[in-house]
Amino acid sequence: MGLVYDVAIIGGGVIGGSIAFQLAKRGKKVIVLEKGRLAEQASGAAAGMLAAQGELEKETGPLFKLAVQSRAMFPHLAEELRELSGIDISLINRGMLKIATSQEQVHELKEVMTCQLQAGQEAEWLTGEQVRAREPGLSEVILGAMYIPNDGQVLAPELSLAFLKSAAVLGAELREYTEVKSLLVERGEVKGVVTHGETIRSEQVVVATGAWSGSWLGQGNEPATVYPVKGECLSVLTTRPLLRTTVFSHGCYLVPKRGGRLVIGATMKEHTYDRKVSIEGISTLMERAKRLLPAIAEAEFEKAWAGTRPQTRDGLPILGEHPEWKGVYLAAGHYRNGILLSPVTGVVIADLMEGKDVGGIKPFQAARGLTV
Repeated sequence: MGLVYDVAIIGGGVIGGSIAFQLAKRGKKVIVLEKGRLAEQASGAAAGMLAAQGELEKETGPLFKLAVQSRAMFPHLAEELRELSGIDISLINRGMLKIATSQEQVHELKEVMTCQLQAGQEAEWLTGEQVRAREPGLSEVILGAMYIPNDGQVLAPELSLAFLKSAAVLGAELREYTEVKSLLVERGEVKGVVTHGETIRSEQVVVATGAWSGSWLGQGNEPATVYPVKGECLSVLTTRPLLRTTVFSHGCYLVPKRGGRLVIGATMKEHTYDRKVSIEGISTLMERAKRLLPAIAEAEFEKAWAGTRPQTRDGLPILGEHPEWKGVYLAAGHYRNGILLSPVTGVVIADLMEGKDVGGIKPFQAARGLTV
């Protein structure tokens, strides 16, 4: 017969961890199966920005609403996870500067700001002089910025591990280096999963395998709707902080972390799982960072890394039950917003699995992801 669980979650990143945490809180017997190490892919590589307004720009539709909802969950979540896991996710709310370095960008950002204000969000326009008064290290190339007071940041690897450890404290089982080879489906209904070594029985299964989720959308029979986008980042160390506020620009972001650490990202290269760090990618980021923050040229180089983000054709994550296999739920395609959307994703998927009515979820349904 093998082992029996309420839910088997395939994927031990921030999304799988959040879902495991929510289900374990509700008393479900959960197992998380990760083919490598926990949180070693995109979840561990992310800069940790909570850019609900900074990332989504003019779009104030379903994804924007979901992002804002998820952002609001972090203060309580940070306390809850620290109490359970002992891990501090280092939630910082010093706002974000979405900067403009051309008149065209000034015009675009002012349009974005108007749209977001109309949607009930907070934002303020700063001139170049006002930006430098707030952050003296920023250069004269910055003509202005949309200041977003409610966009913050966390430590992404810590968030991922805090979800997973909290789930374990609540009774979830975590397994690393356990690759799921196939789903066990009988008459269109899931009965568990098959790994290299065993069959694990479960009433429900969640697929949360990030950029590798496409192969589960029809077990390879349908064109993959989730595809990888490689992103390279680097970090530097400074003896004194060069920035207090996260800076977000076209093609480069600067995220100040504790301990004089500054994370610079991120490049974008589609349709590759290659995680090698390229000279071209890192040198491009360095030049962009120096243009915005000249003093960074004197900083000590710490390290560089790359991650693989999961993107979808229409830019929306896939959230919901598989249209063909009863009991299989998909949570994938979060692209650059996996950290931000992880709290709300955990709640939405757990609610759906319990048969609850979740409003506003139709645009993210899995069925729309199975068409070319």
